[in-house]
Amino acid sequence: MSSKIPLEDVTPKVETYDLYAKREKIQTRSYKGLFKNIRLAGVAFLFMLYFGTVWLQWGDRPAVLWDLPARQFHIFGATFQPEDFFLLSFLLIICAFGLFFITVFAGRVWCGYTCPQTVWTWVFMWAERVTEGERNARIKLDHAPMSLNKFARRAAKHSIWLLVSLATALTFVGYFTPIRGLIVEMFTWQMAGWSLFWVFFFTAATYINAGWLREQVCIHMCPYARFQSVMFDADTLIVSYDAARGEPRGSRKKGVDPAEVGKGDCIDCEICVQVCPTGIDIRNGLQIECISCTACIDACDEVMEKMDYPPGLIRYTTEHSLEGKPTKVFRPRLFGYGTALLVMIGLFIITVSNISQVSLDIERDRNVLFRETSSGQIENVYIVKIFNKGTTERSYRLSMQGHEGLTLHLPDRPLLVGPSSKLQLPLNVQIDPAELDGATNIPVIFEVVATDDDSVVASSESRFMAPKVR
Repeated sequence: MSSKIPLEDVTPKVETYDLYAKREKIQTRSYKGLFKNIRLAGVAFLFMLYFGTVWLQWGDRPAVLWDLPARQFHIFGATFQPEDFFLLSFLLIICAFGLFFITVFAGRVWCGYTCPQTVWTWVFMWAERVTEGERNARIKLDHAPMSLNKFARRAAKHSIWLLVSLATALTFVGYFTPIRGLIVEMFTWQMAGWSLFWVFFFTAATYINAGWLREQVCIHMCPYARFQSVMFDADTLIVSYDAARGEPRGSRKKGVDPAEVGKGDCIDCEICVQVCPTGIDIRNGLQIECISCTACIDACDEVMEKMDYPPGLIRYTTEHSLEGKPTKVFRPRLFGYGTALLVMIGLFIITVSNISQVSLDIERDRNVLFRETSSGQIENVYIVKIFNKGTTERSYRLSMQGHEGLTLHLPDRPLLVGPSSKLQLPLNVQIDPAELDGATNIPVIFEVVATDDDSVVASSESRFMAPKVR
């Protein structure tokens, strides 16, 4: 009889992945459904907004123009300068909290419906279907040797990709350089170096990201997929498979009652996998790769309809709902993000509405602190910059507050400034040395007011420098 104790290997099996594995190309199939129609309507609106706004005119300039050389940012009737840049930071913070709020409430709907990477990827996949056929035809074409038919179809596909990418790039650059002139320059081969560079850059970026990288951007490059799990809770609406209803899976004929064959409602057709742009199986549960595009919901509902089963095997639901527990819509985290979002939107509206239509900038002459005039006065020289942010020409009056003995000398002409224009002029301020009383550094405040509207006002503080009187 052996005295050896029998041994059993209980080391858990760990699934490993090759970090340098070749990407498996995802070929999606066509489908139809409610959520697809909603996404198409939203994409149509966003495309009209993106490609249409750049062509709108506001007077003699584009309605929306980020004029970097002039350091002016025009948004319809409003003009902003670099000192208003904090508004952009404010707006980005609002967008961030809006994203947090919608993520807590309904998961990654931003990714599935409005993210540019997702939207342009769907456009590129549409180009594939038009030129290379449906999913099975594309798979067959991938494995077929090169032929005239394959070359023609591939050439047509990449041509559409490049045209869409070029239109995207030209539109984007058109928000920084007037689009009408940019198009003329492109067709006459007179495009400036920087414009040419950025058009090429964004064309290449769109072509590569939407045509070749696709889901790799969402899975490996986008940080949103990483921190979304922090935002989710058991009451967040997510795209989920109802395992209690669908398991065990199995094929059967149309109209067969699942209970009769001891199966769940899932017929294991894998159409939900075939329509997924990131190639996941939603039946395995919530995954980091899921972008909530709802393609699996529409596809599964279509199958359920054909089988005479109720829809919703895959649906928008919550973890609590799947467990048979009530879902809490109003909860502290959602309320907190919503309140913060509303407060910031209110503050942003108030801030924008109170921005003055004129700005004033005072710069001292850097060549000399002060000088003595022929009449014995102490004089300082300033450079005054008045910027009219309005859309009409305006006349302004300039005044100064400070020491009673200071005298402001202005040019003998009205201070007229054109719409969205800047007026720059020298300004002399003098004082009798006898009135200084030993002061050598006197604070002064300059103020500019529109002659037709006292509410259009701006001020700027500076210093008047004088020699020390012994």
